[in-house]
Order: sequence, then C-alpha cells, then structure tokens
Amino acid sequence: MTMRRAVVSGIAAATLFCGGILLAQKPERDISGKRHPNLAAAQRLCDQAFRKISEAQEANEFDMQGHAAKAKELLEQANKELKEAAEAANKDKR
Repeated sequence: MTMRRAVVSGIAAATLFCGGILLAQKPERDISGKRHPNLAAAQRLCDQAFRKISEAQEANEFDMQGHAAKAKELLEQANKELKEAAEAANKDKR
C-alpha cells in the first residue's frame, strides 16, 4: 500500500508540475515601442524578470515554496496592466 501511495503521489506531483509550467508561460510583449517607449521598456523588463525567475526555479529544482511561481503570476498581471495602460493612452490620443 505504501508503494502504491508513493507512485500515485509522484504521478500527481508530476501532473501539477507540468500543468504549472503550461500556465506560467512568459508574458507577451506586445506594446508598441514607437508609440509607448516607456511602457514597452517596462514590459521588456517584466519579461527579463520572468526569465530570471524561471532560471532560479530550475536551479533550485522548483523548491521555492511557491514564492517564485507567485512572483511570475504578479509579473503576468503587471504585463496585462501595462498593456491596458497603453490601450488607455491610445484612446486618449484619438
């Protein structure tokens, strides 16, 4: 029974790990550098930070108690807010 529990736990952990990787893809960079150079630069920095966190996760075998994953989620949220800021600025300039 103990071996079976270990195998099932391992499979569940692997499934969650792979699902987390699929959900935590790097933020898209889609703000025009010509129209919004500062917002585009901020978006590039978010992308760089996301990549560095991913490298840290790999170096630490993803054993960071969820903090790195949370930081990546927050960077994704920041990326979306930057995109919305650019869109709002576009509306104001029409």
